[in-house]
Amino acid sequence: MAGCSSGGEPGPPAGTPSPTASSPASPTSPAASPAAPAVRVAGTLTEDLKSPWGLAALPGGDLLVSSRDERTITRVDARTGAKTRVGEVPGVVPRGEGGLMGLAWRDGWVYAYLTAESDNRIVRMRYGGGGGDRLGPPEVVLSGIPKGVVHNGGRIAFGPDGMLYAGTGERGETGLAQSVESLGGKILRMTPEGRPAPGNPFPGSVVYSYGHRNVQGLAWDGDGRLWAAEFGQNTWDELNLIRPGANYGWPKVEGRGGVSDFVDPVAQWRTSEASPSGIAYAEGAIWMAGLRGERLWRVPLSGAERSGEPEAFLVEEHGRLRTVLAAGDGRLWLTTSETDTRGTPEAGDDKILRLEVR
Repeated sequence: MAGCSSGGEPGPPAGTPSPTASSPASPTSPAASPAAPAVRVAGTLTEDLKSPWGLAALPGGDLLVSSRDERTITRVDARTGAKTRVGEVPGVVPRGEGGLMGLAWRDGWVYAYLTAESDNRIVRMRYGGGGGDRLGPPEVVLSGIPKGVVHNGGRIAFGPDGMLYAGTGERGETGLAQSVESLGGKILRMTPEGRPAPGNPFPGSVVYSYGHRNVQGLAWDGDGRLWAAEFGQNTWDELNLIRPGANYGWPKVEGRGGVSDFVDPVAQWRTSEASPSGIAYAEGAIWMAGLRGERLWRVPLSGAERSGEPEAFLVEEHGRLRTVLAAGDGRLWLTTSETDTRGTPEAGDDKILRLEVR
């Protein structure tokens, strides 16, 4: 694979044209507003994680973290940082950007988005109860998501409606994003058992929105609106407000295009300053982790609109940032991503950082 995309990730084969937005960018490094909350690193919860990707909170506050390349899930004590390996997930085939990725927890099940031999898929495993700190065998929830060396998506999360959502990529085959028959380049919405969720825009389908390049961030605001972050190619990374059945433009448009058939992003960034993966909602804003950008972005919201310019925090202080998770009471968990083959690992990498918004 040749070319360059957001986050230093391989893009489509050489010679593939790069769409560009027709409108100017939002400022990418604005001055911080005096009234805006800042964020500080209150401490390191744990370290020496290898290729951490997914992060899910358990009842009581402890965390589960996946290792993309080692195929394992580890429990982290939210007070002491002590790590307990709870199992290796069978059937995971790590390669390139694929492997064991997003995690979610619900009603005694751990859900995982993973790359298998033939596809990307979502599985669930019993955890806890009589089994203690051990994972049960995986049960397939949804299969057939296109896989590739790049653009595998991977984020999963349960929404306030109790449905399971997943962000997928188009594996570098751009035409998949515009086909509602494909699961690639989409946001998917399904029941916990993997069936199309009631009220989905395309009857009998788990497809919720389309025209995405590579979605790796999902979060809901205080009013239940869904937000998603996705990688651009060479020009613009995006934060989008997701509407059921809407088309977000890839590959015809990257960033703001002003085309009536496509939904423009609420915020966009040069790929060198973002490369967004996980997002979270806290204290009236979306917080977005940047890989290539090595920073945490804050996007203030007022309802369904942006209420101010994006602000960057922790710029180049902790390396590549992968996943951010709201912990309540003005706190966030943030994982670094220096051991994902794209970073420059140092002693202690990778880490889960404890953040306070103030």
